[in-house]
Amino acid sequence: MFNDRKLDSETTVIRAGNESDFKKIYDATMQVLFKVAYRVVGDEEAAEDLVHDSLIKMHEKNLEFPSIDDAKYWLIRVVKNASLNYAKRKGRERRAYEKALHEDRRQVDSGETEYLKNDSQKRVMAALEKLPQNLKMVLVLREYAELNYKEIGRVLGITEGNVKVRVFRAREQLSKLIGEEDVYLP
Repeated sequence: MFNDRKLDSETTVIRAGNESDFKKIYDATMQVLFKVAYRVVGDEEAAEDLVHDSLIKMHEKNLEFPSIDDAKYWLIRVVKNASLNYAKRKGRERRAYEKALHEDRRQVDSGETEYLKNDSQKRVMAALEKLPQNLKMVLVLREYAELNYKEIGRVLGITEGNVKVRVFRAREQLSKLIGEEDVYLP
């Protein structure tokens, strides 16, 4: 089937540095490697480059494999990792670009908007003070301390389900006390 060489008794070895073995590996793996890379990066050119870079790395290191399948599995891992790194790098670059692009677009609120915001905050704080202590505490921990339900449960010594119920009831009572139409939401 393959033009393999035998070393030390019966061990079959595929050498990536050998041109005919490299061609066999390339032919057997190129399609699957491209599919893996493309699914991760979503760009045909980048996927092809990542696959070729991985094949070149294997060739330059003159790696040896017991079979074509072993070479394929090694290459899939290399291509997957290279693709994930590429995707992360592109994501960081895109976020940095978007941040730089939108960085200096500050919005200045009008005097009326500032007044409405301050008024709404005062009304919410006054309504919060009217809530029973157990409901007030879960809302404060959830909205102001930004704890999740599990963390709130640990802090208060109650179950996560009980926390969810209290948060729901607290929000319900708060909206009744404030009156939803009377609050300014930017």
